[in-house]
Amino acid sequence: MFMNNFKNLSILLASSLVLLGGCASHQEVSQTPEEYEKNISKNMQKALEAQRQAVVHRNDSQIIGSSKIKEPNKHKTKTYFLYGAEHLKLENYYFDIPVVYNAKVKRWIDYFLTRGRGFFQRYSGRAGRYAPLMGKILEDNGLPRDLIFLAMAESGFQNKAKSWARAVGPWQFMPFTGKRFGLKIDWYIDERRDPIKATIASSKYLRKLFEDFGSWELAAAGYNAGEGKIGRAIRRYRTENFWKISKGRYLKPETKNYVPKIMALAIIGKNLKSFGFEDIDFSEPLDFEEIELPANTDLMKVAKAIEVDFEEIQRLNPELLRWHTPPNVEKYRLRIPVGFQVAWSRCCESEVGTFAATEYMKYKVRGKNARLSHVAKKYKIKKSYVLEKLNPGLTAKSKLKRGTLITLPFREGQNIKANMYADLYERPRKRVRRYRAYRKRINIANRRGKKISNPKVYYTVKKGDSLWTVARKNGLQLNDLIASNMKLLKRRMIRPGDRLAVR
Repeated sequence: MFMNNFKNLSILLASSLVLLGGCASHQEVSQTPEEYEKNISKNMQKALEAQRQAVVHRNDSQIIGSSKIKEPNKHKTKTYFLYGAEHLKLENYYFDIPVVYNAKVKRWIDYFLTRGRGFFQRYSGRAGRYAPLMGKILEDNGLPRDLIFLAMAESGFQNKAKSWARAVGPWQFMPFTGKRFGLKIDWYIDERRDPIKATIASSKYLRKLFEDFGSWELAAAGYNAGEGKIGRAIRRYRTENFWKISKGRYLKPETKNYVPKIMALAIIGKNLKSFGFEDIDFSEPLDFEEIELPANTDLMKVAKAIEVDFEEIQRLNPELLRWHTPPNVEKYRLRIPVGFQVAWSRCCESEVGTFAATEYMKYKVRGKNARLSHVAKKYKIKKSYVLEKLNPGLTAKSKLKRGTLITLPFREGQNIKANMYADLYERPRKRVRRYRAYRKRINIANRRGKKISNPKVYYTVKKGDSLWTVARKNGLQLNDLIASNMKLLKRRMIRPGDRLAVR
């Protein structure tokens, strides 16, 4: 969800979209997303096979996974023609989501052909690995295949993508929304990062948004801003037309530009040769086999036994945040490279118990009056149940004697960074860190500073000034300057033109 701030929408260059296909809003399917999810292993094998066939017949002028519309009148879903772009002489003018060619869409197309060309090439390269499977899942759940370009706009098909707002994965789910649509998120696993499970969840969410708003433009806007925001915008402007709503000031620029960005990606993504993208190095499509493991199985031992790099296990199972399978599941289906399922069956399946995670790191308590919660804080373990499960009889508030050995959820012999390879506890963005440091400084000055009584001399803040430079220029302690101007500084940082009491 990363957007540039553009001006309001210019006059549309194209006429209204025309329906050329059937009358259904979306494809009728025999399975709901919920039923599809229950039969995920069976459905995945079908999807993987369909993906293999698609790659054999790859058309390098179109990202695999997007819709192939040869005969619009016979296509099984609603189809749309791209009006207003005839002068571009494209290979493909048909889409299964609404796409227009207007000033905002053109601006995004120009961006991806110039300054953002490298981004588009990388997005498309990764699309080779994930888009075919995503498109098949969307289609199987009755949604347009071209919605893969929404994932492209969200994350560039990066499973580990995470935003400052804590949105994670290829479909950029927030924690609450992810859980709402069936994704499991805890200290051991984050299904938002799994391209298959996250696509199934996004199918549920996008279907709901489409049913709520009746158009894919508003559904996409709701995906970005939240359905509540879009619902209020519809009521405020008394229209269900996204382009009319986007002319107002209620939606943020990010959302106003989100829909045209998706359309631009779709137009280029289905006309690669027309836009000069003939040299894209597509990644090999995602393919795997599965083995069933018990809870708490050491994945490094498994990788070593079947002679596969641990990094490849991580790459195929991006939802796993730790070096072992989750301890809170009965069985876990681990993805391994194609061809290694037989090796596992021969060497290890009957002795799977020997692969249990046992090589935990230990921590010896050194200080006095330590608690288990202190150890958790030291190692950035935000969930108390993690240490409690590994150290039976102890709780977060348990007092620990000097010399007590605490079992940590990290593997012996690895550094902490390697053990926590997938932690989502990222640093806050720069602006947030700066604000927190500012609030801390204000609170310190409030306690320690001496306020100037009846000030008679004031300093006018100039561009480039900081509180520290103002204090130094006027021979003041920083705490005293802040304390003397607390009424202003409690509300906000200084700006040019502000008058600060200095004498």
